[in-house]
Amino acid sequence: MTSGYAIGIIGIALCVLLCGVGSAIGLYKTGSAAAGVLGEDPKKFGKVLVLVLLPATQGIYGFIIGIIASSSLGNLEAAAQGWSLLGAVLPMALSGLVTGIFQGKSSVNCIYAVGKQESLGGKLIIYPAMIEFYAILGLIISIMLVAGI
Repeated sequence: MTSGYAIGIIGIALCVLLCGVGSAIGLYKTGSAAAGVLGEDPKKFGKVLVLVLLPATQGIYGFIIGIIASSSLGNLEAAAQGWSLLGAVLPMALSGLVTGIFQGKSSVNCIYAVGKQESLGGKLIIYPAMIEFYAILGLIISIMLVAGI
């Protein structure tokens, strides 16, 4: 195994791992908030479900980058190529970690607001969705960088 290959593997693993951690933390927060709201009024399940699931997308994005970047592993021989792949997946890795956590925090507050006033459900989705935009930017940049390797 070449050093470029090993460095590339580390980059891919970090991307999938950090995005998964961001999503898991965000989902922990949203699931806990939803459990409290639904304990008081189970009829609000449909209104809070999307808010609960929003932080899951970062883990999916990290997985997608992992699959795309894996196709570049066969071309990595020099260490510099491995470092290039690691650098290419970092935008998604870091944005996935951070946005997953903060999207979860934003969604929690929206879930609590739906618990108080159910009619806000559709309107409040915009706030955590704005955080999603930055995860999508990380996804796009990583795709572009990996494609250039």
